[in-house]
Amino acid sequence: MRYSTQVKPISYLKANAAEVLAQLTIGREPLVITQNGEAKAVIQDVASYEETQETLALLKILALGNAEIEVNKVKSVGQVVARLRAKQATK
Repeated sequence: MRYSTQVKPISYLKANAAEVLAQLTIGREPLVITQNGEAKAVIQDVASYEETQETLALLKILALGNAEIEVNKVKSVGQVVARLRAKQATK
């Protein structure tokens, strides 16, 4: 996706806010807003934003897992199963 095709000045956003929101919802492509010729903001529809946040959360979990692997803070499957069974037995 090339963001250069989705660039509008802030004056366009002010004059066409309802249309811009409709296009964001239908097209699901972010829109770069410029002010004085410089990119200042990116707007996107809520569904795309939520998907992005979920993806970032999953990537963070993966990064944390990789960091634990690097410092050898891991347990074997057998250890985990034994611990879970022990917890289950005490209930």
